[in-house]
Amino acid sequence: MVQEATNGGSEKSQLAITVEQLIAVNPYNPDILPDLENYVNEQVLSQTYNLDANLCLLRLYQFEPDRMSTPIVARILVKALMAMPAPDYSLCLFLIPERVQIEEQFKTLNVLSHFLETARFRQFWDEAAKSRHIVEAVSGFEQAIRAYAVHVLSITYQKVPRTILAEAINIEGVSLDKFLEHQVSNNGWVVEKGQGKGQLITLPPTEFNHPELKKNTADSVPLEHITRIFPILG
Repeated sequence: MVQEATNGGSEKSQLAITVEQLIAVNPYNPDILPDLENYVNEQVLSQTYNLDANLCLLRLYQFEPDRMSTPIVARILVKALMAMPAPDYSLCLFLIPERVQIEEQFKTLNVLSHFLETARFRQFWDEAAKSRHIVEAVSGFEQAIRAYAVHVLSITYQKVPRTILAEAINIEGVSLDKFLEHQVSNNGWVVEKGQGKGQLITLPPTEFNHPELKKNTADSVPLEHITRIFPILG
């Protein structure tokens, strides 16, 4: 069954339900192409996301190459970038012919993906600024990438300088102050006293940035392994 991921937990749209039914009956029916394409546009506008439906559309394009819409494919890839750290971008790219990938807009998206995967956020934002016609066509793009950047910082650092945070999420000045206030109030961040760029932000402890919190599974034996030993001992 196709599942729709939404921002805010809103109910599925009628189009989402229709697409789910169409895919369940025959995912390789080319007649459902228009519905799948309309659904991509709905995801873009409503800030929802359905990887399964988008992959289904890309597979259909493989069988119907003359009907492929490159703007739709680009929107699917942008939505996949927004889903990082999930590997959705690679899954989608695998279904896109090389002859399409060599087009300029897809070269740009591949560069953006590489910068995100390697946490080169300054280069990412610089490149994204040059390609606003591609990324800003999808609602919520910047917010999603900032959330991913915060995720990367949170599993990497115990404390992060304000300048590093500003570079990663591409926010400075008063806007960054408001962002930090929100994180302090809602997500347990701590901003050490300091002026402007000299501030240091303490991030909440996790098993990634505090290895000592990671459960030591080496000293424990799963219950199912113990139950398998008993018959042998008997």
